[in-house]
Amino acid sequence: MSTFPNIIVYAIPFFIAAMLIELYVTTRDKLRSIKGYETKDAFASIAMGLGNVLLGYFSKALIFWCFFLIYDNYRVFTIPVTWWSFILLFFADDLSYYWFHRISHECRLFWASHVVHHSSLHYNLSTALRQTWSGGFYAFIFWIWLPLVGFHPGMIVFQMSVSLLYQFWIHTEAIDRMPKWFEAVMNTPSHHRVHHGSNPLYLDRNHAGILIVWDKLFGTFQPELKKEKVIYGLVKNINTYNPIKIAFEEWYNMFKDAFSGNKAFKDRLNYLLKPPGWKHNGSGQISNDLREEWLKKNKL
Repeated sequence: MSTFPNIIVYAIPFFIAAMLIELYVTTRDKLRSIKGYETKDAFASIAMGLGNVLLGYFSKALIFWCFFLIYDNYRVFTIPVTWWSFILLFFADDLSYYWFHRISHECRLFWASHVVHHSSLHYNLSTALRQTWSGGFYAFIFWIWLPLVGFHPGMIVFQMSVSLLYQFWIHTEAIDRMPKWFEAVMNTPSHHRVHHGSNPLYLDRNHAGILIVWDKLFGTFQPELKKEKVIYGLVKNINTYNPIKIAFEEWYNMFKDAFSGNKAFKDRLNYLLKPPGWKHNGSGQISNDLREEWLKKNKL
């Protein structure tokens, strides 16, 4: 069996060093357009990241078990562990990530864990560490097809970690724009700032992991506009620094909406499957509704 290092654990010193550099640069230059770091918010993000790493030992055990079950018993091909297979896996993993990320915004069951990453009102490198405590136990279903076609489970989990590492550096306001050719193909701080925006125009846009081309291909790309400054956070912010509440408040709200009151079974199920903001009585607004209203008012 091929073995690959847990690069996320090895990268922790790099995360810390990068955050300290970002803090120094933004403080030294007094960049007025950047909120910078808030102590309670940063520590909440770090706590979420540490919890994610610790729980990751259990979720990755489940992932490996499922991947090996499929790979050993049901794989269609056997793709060797070599340089060209990593190139194929790079694109396959990134496409899987795009659809996982997109569905995490369009289905409340997945949003319940992903909302954690969007709960900060700030946007800096510490925000990248604000990761779910629950998503790792079921979000991997978007990668199930990879061992089925013959990619080794060790390769898959390693590439998933590479993608996560890449996405760390794009969580910053200290970088305005990358070169045009890079912005055209790759996910960048500018593209990902849009993704973290609660502005109606920016909601549920730019789901890319490493390559922004998927958003352009599937119609979810939105460039960052100078005249529309990004407002970070949620449409309805949770206003807490408590890691437990950050991790599980949306789970509580989702189950409360689904299982309380007098509702038809279909409506209860839809509170798990429909997008955030959906209401069975028609009083809710999902991100598409908010965006359409904004576009009509601003005539873009």
